[in-house]
Amino acid sequence: MGGVLVLTGPTATGKTALGVMLAEALGGEIVSADSMQIYRGMEIGSAAPTAEEMRAVLHHLVGFLDPKEPYSVGRYVEDASAAVEDIMARRKLPIIVGGTLLYIDSLLKGRDFTPLDPELRASLEAEYDALGGEAMLERLRAVDPKTPLHPNDKKRVVRALEIFELTGKSKTESDELSRLAPPRWRSVKIALDFSDRADLYARIDARVDAMFEAGLVAETEALLAAGVDERATSMQAIGYKELVPALRGETDLETAKEDIKRASRRYAKRQLSWLRGDSDVKWIVWEKAPDFERAAAVSTEFAREGGIM
Repeated sequence: MGGVLVLTGPTATGKTALGVMLAEALGGEIVSADSMQIYRGMEIGSAAPTAEEMRAVLHHLVGFLDPKEPYSVGRYVEDASAAVEDIMARRKLPIIVGGTLLYIDSLLKGRDFTPLDPELRASLEAEYDALGGEAMLERLRAVDPKTPLHPNDKKRVVRALEIFELTGKSKTESDELSRLAPPRWRSVKIALDFSDRADLYARIDARVDAMFEAGLVAETEALLAAGVDERATSMQAIGYKELVPALRGETDLETAKEDIKRASRRYAKRQLSWLRGDSDVKWIVWEKAPDFERAAAVSTEFAREGGIM
């Protein structure tokens, strides 16, 4: 084995099923690239694979984190890199499966994320509140003249100053060094889509209906009852954040369901726009319904051509 296979695409395109099929056929293990499937107790809303769907294939980074905990792309790169290296050490094929494209892009490019310093962050945030955005942006510009940030963007201004304090490099310089760095591993990226956008949207709508039938409302209520703050990272996932107002009585469940469908379709559109800008992506396009047998054969050929098996 000489690299990683990536299986991505918009939501509801069959990534989970095809990933398991490929893992079984090629001697692989799955590393999830889904920013919400990492959390425990959010299986329905995140469409996490069930034990039946996983079959005997080992899955990494699924359901391992308390939903009260924050998570970041930097932590994902650290966790997923360890999983990939472990799989490779056992002479298995790592198969990255998911639709969180920032996670996938950052993992493959091997970006070196500056660790967080909570005390420094709190100090900088206090300064921002006391001095104002303009003053803090001027301070940032003194060490990073090319910064494109706006003074009102408190979170990013503070993070950029934190990076400089911790590394001695500006965020602009750090980003450029990451962009120029060679990929960590050889990879083959495959994306799934439907030839007719209406078919994709119909599958998304059907998935949301199935989530409600499976107990999405009860799952959301259980998370809130367990003390998960509605402002937590986990609760910003599509499906949960739309339900919270309904559970507070501010709207009704049917409206929430339609909001979830609309947000999911918009997310799929953004995923496709990102992927179409990546010239390295190889596409498998479904006609009406997935043909997993054909897709597995095509994916295997892509992997061979890419030199990862």
